[in-house]
Amino acid sequence: MVAHRMIEANGVRLHIAEQGTGPLVVLLHGFPESWHSWRRQFDPLAAAGFRVVAPDQRGYGRSDRPEAVDAYTILHLVGDVVALIQALGEEKAYVVGHDWGAPVAWHTALLRPDMVLGVAGLSVPPPFRGKQPPLAAARERFGGRFYWNYFDRPGAADAEFAEDTRTTLRKIFYWASGDAPLTGEDRQPLVDPERGWLTTMADPEAMPEWFTEDDLDVLVEGFSSGFTGALNWYRNLDRNWELTAPWHHAVVTPPALYVYGERDLVPAFPGTPELIAALPDLMPNLRGAPVELPGCGHWTQQERPDEVNAALIDFLTA
Repeated sequence: MVAHRMIEANGVRLHIAEQGTGPLVVLLHGFPESWHSWRRQFDPLAAAGFRVVAPDQRGYGRSDRPEAVDAYTILHLVGDVVALIQALGEEKAYVVGHDWGAPVAWHTALLRPDMVLGVAGLSVPPPFRGKQPPLAAARERFGGRFYWNYFDRPGAADAEFAEDTRTTLRKIFYWASGDAPLTGEDRQPLVDPERGWLTTMADPEAMPEWFTEDDLDVLVEGFSSGFTGALNWYRNLDRNWELTAPWHHAVVTPPALYVYGERDLVPAFPGTPELIAALPDLMPNLRGAPVELPGCGHWTQQERPDEVNAALIDFLTA
C-alpha cells in the first residue's frame, strides 16, 4: 500500500507518497500534476525491490507554496530533492522526472552527481544551456505567443485556470495526450494573449481510459488553492538560465535513460528533435538510444505505464 506523510526538506514541508523497501527511487511530477501521476509505477517498482517516493513538489498539492516568485528557481527545486533524499535517511538515490520533474531530475544529476545513482527523464530531454534566456528566445521566435511567455504574465494564466479548475485540467490533459485527434498548428503551444489558452482546446465528452474521473478528482483537489505556485516555476526560466551559467556545456554524467512519446509536443519544440538525435553522442552514460513510445502523447507514464515501467525497471536493475 502507498503511505502518505509530510516531511521537512530545504525549509519547506513536502507531502510524499511512499512504498517499498530497497534502494531509493525519487519520482518527480510535472505540470499540472502531483505525486498521483506516478500511481501506476508504485507497485511495479516496489515489487522490483525499490523504495519508491513521490513528493508533491513545492507549489503543488499538499506541499508548501512559498509566495515569492524567486522561491521556485531550479536551485530551490534541486535543493528540495537533495534535502528530501537526506531526510529519508539516504545518501544516494535514483531520480526520475516527467515534464518539469525531468529538468529537476537532470539538474540534480548535473549539480550533485555524487548523490545520484542514475537519472531518468520522461518527455523533457537532458538540459543543454542555450545561448540566450529561454523566455526571451521564445518571445523572439513566436512573437510572445509561446505558452511560456503567457505563463510569465503575472496573474493571467492564474486567473484563467482557476476560473473552472476541473475544466482546465480536463482540457489540458486531453489536449496534450496521444488520444487527441488534433495535429499540426492545433497542437502547438501557442496562446492568444487576449483570449487565453483554454479557448483553443477541445473539452472532451469522455476522457481516455487511462485517466478516470477519480484521477481528475485527485488533481482538482490538489489545485484547490490555485495554480500560482506551479506557474511560478515558468516565471524563473530566465533566472534559471542565469543561475546555471557555471554549468554551461556541462553534461549529465550518472547513468541516464530518456523516454518520450511519439506524439508529445515537448520533443517537437524547435531544436529538440536534433538534440534527441544527438544525445547518444552528447551523453557518455546514456544507456541505449532514447526510447520513443509510438502513439504516446505528453503524459508518458500515465498513457503507457507498462512500457515505462519495463524501461525503468530494466534501467534501475542494470
